Amino acid sequence: MIDRRIRRTGLLMLVLTLALGLFSTTALAMTTEKATARPNEDGGKRVIGGLTTRLTWEGIVGEGEEVTAVTLQLPEGSSFDDVTTKVTVLDGLDRTPIKGEATPDGASLQVSFSEPAEAGYRLRLEVEGMSFPAAGGDVSVVGSYTTADGATHDLDPSKPIATIESTWLQRTVNMLDEQEWVKAWNSSQFLGMFFRPQLMLTSLFSLFPGWIVCLIIVIAAYPFAILLGLVFALMKISHNPLMRAIAIVYINFLRGTPLFLQIYIMFFGLPMMHINIPNNTLGVIVMAINSSAYLAEIFRAGIESIPVGQYEAASSLGMGHLQTMTSIILPQTIRRVIPTVTSDFITAFKDTSLLSSVGVMELMMFSKNLTAVSGNMTPYVTAAIFYLIVTLPLIKLVTTVEKRMAAAERGGGPRPKGKAAVSSASSGGEVLSSEMAVHAEALSQDGYALVPVVSGAQEV
Repeated sequence: MIDRRIRRTGLLMLVLTLALGLFSTTALAMTTEKATARPNEDGGKRVIGGLTTRLTWEGIVGEGEEVTAVTLQLPEGSSFDDVTTKVTVLDGLDRTPIKGEATPDGASLQVSFSEPAEAGYRLRLEVEGMSFPAAGGDVSVVGSYTTADGATHDLDPSKPIATIESTWLQRTVNMLDEQEWVKAWNSSQFLGMFFRPQLMLTSLFSLFPGWIVCLIIVIAAYPFAILLGLVFALMKISHNPLMRAIAIVYINFLRGTPLFLQIYIMFFGLPMMHINIPNNTLGVIVMAINSSAYLAEIFRAGIESIPVGQYEAASSLGMGHLQTMTSIILPQTIRRVIPTVTSDFITAFKDTSLLSSVGVMELMMFSKNLTAVSGNMTPYVTAAIFYLIVTLPLIKLVTTVEKRMAAAERGGGPRPKGKAAVSSASSGGEVLSSEMAVHAEALSQDGYALVPVVSGAQEV
């Protein structure tokens, strides 16, 4: 029994001795505490290969060692050329007077200390202007260190630093960073805050998906808005009191309340009723409903602007109300309201920016996120450029159409190919309405009447 206890005690002592020996061996080696890189993505949080950044490396001198030099080594394609290295040696929280001299050599950097760094000292190297391989990937900092006795030991690899591949856009931004005129431009507080060239270039590509979402929403919503607007316009001019009342309530409510409020009602009210619709789809629905109220008034005004004589002429030709509306009134109405409808489309396109308040990933949401990351207003200015790409050509189109319509009303438009024929009888004193003759001529050529009314009859 005693022998068994002695054996157990001896075995335990042996295990403790080996463990202490291993611990002592580990303690003698210098340890790498951390290796981090500052994000160099303009407006982002990632590290891009091939672009300059700052590497921070920290190591702690092992027990019983005195370190005189440290060499950092990175994979091929990295560069320490033209770097600025700040060397700090700390004893706990206190800075020591030990200085360091850095010597870059391609993908390696050697730092020699003015006097040996003792055990427990923390060595901190901040290397500004270095770059990782352009191909990207997980990069670990390795290397070696030299002790006071002249021996060289390998450093433990650091935790990998994730880098991404450099693109032509990022390389262009890096090139702009080095241009003197760009530095002078950005030195102006106003220009650097609102028109920073590097950030504007990256914003053009970052905001493009949001711009496409805006276009899809308004283009998808507008056909439904036109259809709804036409229906409610016809309801408002209807002789049925109930239909008129429904149209008046619908139009006045939507035109009398802010679109922002309507968006909140739809996006937060429907989920409370357990009706869940994807954000983009719901955005299309809200924009279509809101625009339809304004289009209804546009169409109503356009229909009521058609002279009463057009209805009388159609009636005299035996046309019914539906045929008169579809063949004569609506075609003329559409031509008259095209400029106003186009202006409303421009307004609807700009109003899609309000959808960013409820999480729709459109242009303004992308701009807001990029501005929050970069701390600069340039993304908002870039968003304005995207809006102007659509609105300026449409404004020019509206102006051109209005000028042509005004010229046509003054008699400056294209002349009709045929002339209205008025039949006359040489005998019998026949009387023919010139109004009937004009519309008969137009119907024979175009299939429906779209001509001014000449009232009254004339004897020939």
